[in-house]
Amino acid sequence: MTSVALAAPRPARRRVLPGFRLTLGCTLVYLVLIVLLPLGALALKAASLTPAQFLAIVTSPRALASYEVTLGMALAATLFNGVVGLLLAWVLVRYRFPGRRLLDAIVDLPFALPTAVAGIALTALFAKNGWFGAPLAAIGLSVAYTPLGIAVAMAFTSLPFVVRSVQPVLEDLDAGVEEAARTLGAGDWPTLRHVVWPAILPAFLAGCSLAFARSLGEFGAVIFIAGNRPMQTEIAALLVFIRLEEYDYAAAAALALTILAAAFILLLATNILQARFLRHVDRR
Repeated sequence: MTSVALAAPRPARRRVLPGFRLTLGCTLVYLVLIVLLPLGALALKAASLTPAQFLAIVTSPRALASYEVTLGMALAATLFNGVVGLLLAWVLVRYRFPGRRLLDAIVDLPFALPTAVAGIALTALFAKNGWFGAPLAAIGLSVAYTPLGIAVAMAFTSLPFVVRSVQPVLEDLDAGVEEAARTLGAGDWPTLRHVVWPAILPAFLAGCSLAFARSLGEFGAVIFIAGNRPMQTEIAALLVFIRLEEYDYAAAAALALTILAAAFILLLATNILQARFLRHVDRR
């Protein structure tokens, strides 16, 4: 007579967080209260305008000039941060030198520093009698109260996004892959172009897109150094603030919704590019 041993039921897997329904519910409540509700109120306020009124507000000469200044300087700041942030991340990961930990901590300073304080400090430094502004003025280059000053403020506040996006990817990159490439006869440049760059490109694109989005919405650091001259150095966020001070809430909502749409389209396009690149890498 044979006995059949019944398998004992597996114990339920213990999880650190509660069940799926509870965590999903908390996440959705947070998302609705913090993100969707304010955006819905913004869209609802802008919807009080007729299409003709909305179009007239967002395409007025002053609004178009503010878009041009904001987008142009944000793009310039992002290009600068793309180069400097990549080099800074590379230096922090690949080299050991005195003061490295201090430099690594300073990278996060724009996150901790109030943007208004950053704007005042940058204005003092780049004014014509400032530490940096005086030598630049001697060669005929003005920074404070010019569009260049806007780009400087945007670059300062958004640089950490590029560094902190690329740095962990470089740290996790297997050094054996680079050594294998050199063993096969590849030099420094081919190794960088074919081994390192494809690995860090998605993180680099993500950091640059976040830096660009942050630059589009930067306000506190910019208004002190920009000069805020309409049609010349007035950014879109300041124009929204001016409309709020005038109690023209519908116009402010229309302008803010336009900026929000531009940032969302940028992030969506970046995510699509990242997904396509990752699929291309997987096929290889």
